[in-house]
Amino acid sequence: MKSPFQSHSLRIFLFLFIFSQFSKAQDQVSSKSSGLILTEKGLKKIKDNLGQVPLFDKSLQEIKDEVDEEISNGIEVPIPKDLAGGYTHERHKKNYSTAQKAGVLFNILGDEKYANYIKKMLLEYAVMYPKLPLHPEERSYARGKIFWQSLNDSNWLVSMSQAYSSIYNWISKEERATLENNLFRPFADFLSVESPQFFNRIHNHSTWGNAAVGMIGLVMNDEELVDRALYGLKEDNIDEAARDNDGGLIKQKGQKAGFLANMEEAFSPSGYYTEGPYYQRYALYPFMLFAKALQNKKPELKIFEYKDGILVKSVFALINLTDADGEFFPLNDAQKGMSYFNKSVIMSVDAAYFYGEHNPMLLSIAKKQGEVTLDDAGLAVALGLKNNEEQEFLKESIILTDGPKGNKGGVAILHSKEDKSMYSLVMKYTSQGDSHGHYDKLSYSFYNEGEEVIQDYGFARFVNIEQKNGGGYLKENSSWAKQSIAHNTIVQNETSHFNGDFDTGTKFHSEQYFSDFSKQEIQIISAKENNAYPDTQMHRTMALINSDIFQKPVMIDIFRVNGEKENQYDLPFYYFGQIIETNFEYNSPEKLEKLGVENGYQHLWKEAAGTSTANNSKFTWSNNNKFYTLTNVTKEGDSLIMGRLGASDPQFNLRRDPVYIWRKNNIRDAVFVSVLEPHGSYNPITELGNNSFSQIQEAKILVDNDEYTAVELVGFNKAKLILVIANKNGEGQHSLRLNNNEISWKGYYTIIEN
Repeated sequence: MKSPFQSHSLRIFLFLFIFSQFSKAQDQVSSKSSGLILTEKGLKKIKDNLGQVPLFDKSLQEIKDEVDEEISNGIEVPIPKDLAGGYTHERHKKNYSTAQKAGVLFNILGDEKYANYIKKMLLEYAVMYPKLPLHPEERSYARGKIFWQSLNDSNWLVSMSQAYSSIYNWISKEERATLENNLFRPFADFLSVESPQFFNRIHNHSTWGNAAVGMIGLVMNDEELVDRALYGLKEDNIDEAARDNDGGLIKQKGQKAGFLANMEEAFSPSGYYTEGPYYQRYALYPFMLFAKALQNKKPELKIFEYKDGILVKSVFALINLTDADGEFFPLNDAQKGMSYFNKSVIMSVDAAYFYGEHNPMLLSIAKKQGEVTLDDAGLAVALGLKNNEEQEFLKESIILTDGPKGNKGGVAILHSKEDKSMYSLVMKYTSQGDSHGHYDKLSYSFYNEGEEVIQDYGFARFVNIEQKNGGGYLKENSSWAKQSIAHNTIVQNETSHFNGDFDTGTKFHSEQYFSDFSKQEIQIISAKENNAYPDTQMHRTMALINSDIFQKPVMIDIFRVNGEKENQYDLPFYYFGQIIETNFEYNSPEKLEKLGVENGYQHLWKEAAGTSTANNSKFTWSNNNKFYTLTNVTKEGDSLIMGRLGASDPQFNLRRDPVYIWRKNNIRDAVFVSVLEPHGSYNPITELGNNSFSQIQEAKILVDNDEYTAVELVGFNKAKLILVIANKNGEGQHSLRLNNNEISWKGYYTIIEN
C-alpha cells in the first residue's frame, strides 16, 4: 500500500510527464502574459524549471487539482443577495479565486480549457453586471453590487484583473471590447467616482479599491484609471462628518488619497501598519499585488523603493508581530488564530524575498508555509529552498513605531529565551489605529511559546459565519472588545480611555519613555500616557528579567498613576486556566451580579471578591500543565475581584473568559506593581507536579515618588533583585539610598542582584 507521500509524488510525476508531452505544442498557443503579475521572462524561467523545483511543483499541482475540480462543477454566476457566509457571497468569492488561479495555469501550461473557463465566466458577468443595482443588503457605508460592501467588490476585481490579463492576448478584440465596456470600466468607475467615500481614504478598504482600479487599468492600458488609483480622485465632495460603519472618519481635512498616499500614511517607517497586524496582513495583499503589477508595467515608479522600501519592511514587521506558532498578536480589531500561513502572507513573503534583497531568513518562513506563489517571486523562493539557502528568522526584542513619521507611539515586543522556550511580552502604546483601534493605552499581553498567558481579547466577530450578523462585526465589538476594561490596562472610574470617543482618541498617542534590549539579563520598555483621562497621567514600565533567583524569566510591571482628584482604578489581568491558590480570602455569591452597567463592565459577571490584608496578594493558576503566579504589591483594603465575561450577552456572542481585577478605591495617586512568574509543570501521566509553588517570597516597593520607583524581589533562597526606575530626567546621573546603601547609576534604570 502506497503512503500518502508516495501517492502525492506519483501524481506530481504524472502531471509533469503529461506536461512534457505537450510542451512543444503549447508554445504555439497564444497564451502570452500581459506582464501584470507573471512576466514573459519569469514565465520562461518557470517552464525551464518545471519538474526540478519541489516546492514550486507541489504548489502548481495543488492549484491544478483545485481548479480542475471546480471546472468540472461548471460555472454559476448567481444574482447577489447574501451577506458574508451566505451562498451567493461565497459563490462569487469562489469564482474570482478560481478564475485567478486558472489564469496562472493557462499561462504556465498552455491548456486552453483554463482560458475558456475564464472567458465564459467573465462574459456571464458582463451580461449580469450592467443590470445590477446596489446590493440588497444595506449595512455598509459603501454598498457593493456583487457583494454587500464595495470592499468585497474590490476583492473580486483584484483577482479578476489577473484572470483577464492572462487571456487578454488570447481572446478576440470584440470579446475584449464587450468585457471592458460592459464589465471592467463600469466596475472601476463604480468603485471610484461613484463611491468616493470608499475610494478616497487612508484605510485598508481604499487600498483594495485603489489596487482594483489600478490593476484593471494596467491590463486595459488605461492611464486615466491607473492615475486615479495612484493619486485618488481629484474631487470627491466627501462630507467632513462622514463616518464608516465602525464610527471612523472617512476623510480628514487636507488628507491625500490614492495608493501612494496609503503607502505614505498607513505605514510607519518601521513597517508597522496603523490598523494592527490582522489588518496589515489583509491590506498587504492589494499593496503587494498592485506593486508587483506596477513593477512590471511601470518600473520607472520604482515602487518597491518607495518610502525607503516600506512594502518589504512591512513584511518583516508583520512576521515580528507573530507568536512562536506564527499567529499574529491580536492588537486592535483582530481574529485570533490568523497567522502567516494565510495566502496573503505567503504571497507577501515571496514578494519581499524577490523584490527585496533575497534575505535568507524569509526562506525559513516560506519553508514553514509550505507553499509558494506561481510567479517569478514564488519560483525564486522555491529555488532558494531547493539550494538550502534558508536561515532561521531570528525574533529579537524590537520596537515598531506607529504613525507616518514614526512619531505616534508604537508596539514593543520583548523576547526572553529560556530552556528552549520563548517568553514574549507585547506592550502597546500606539495611536488610535483608525476605526479598527481599541481604547487600550499602555496595555499588554504575555505569551509562553505561543500560548497566551495574559491575553488580549481581539474582536467580537464571526468572520463569514452568516448566522452571526452576516459575518460582520457584532454590537459587542463596541460594547465590549473596544472598551478599556477588556484590556490589561488601568481603567479609571469605570470609564474607557478618551471616554470611548473616537474623535478624541485619534488626536493623541502614548509616548515611549525609554527602552533597552541590549542586556541578556533584562529587556525593558517604558511608556507614558497623559491624555486617556483628563488630569491623569499614566506611566508603565515593563521588564522581562532572567535571573538565577527564579526558575524561569519573570515579568515585572510597574504602573504609576497620578490624578488630580481621588478616583477608582482597576487593573485587570485576563488569564487562561484554572485557579490553583490565592493567599487572600474571598467570597463567592450565590447569585451572580454584573460588575457594572456600561463601558464594558456590563459584560462581566462578578464571581468572587476579596480584600487584601497583606503587602503581597498572590494569585496562582494552571494552564496547559504549566503554573503561573501573579504577585501584586497591595495595600490593606485593595479589592481583588474574580470575574468572567458573558453578562448582558443573550446571543452568546462573547467567549466566557475569566479575569482577575486589582482595584484601588478613593485614591489620587497609585502605583500598581506586579510580578508575573512562570514556574513548574504538571505531568498528567505520572500525576506529579513540579515546582508548583511561587519562588517569590516577597515583592515590595522600596521607593516611589516623582523622581524614582524602586522595587525589590526576594526569592525563597533569600537572594534579592532590585529594579530602580528614574521616573523623569532619565538620561542623567542618579544616586539613591536603598536599604542603607547608596547606589549610583547613569540612565533611566538600574538593576541590582545580591
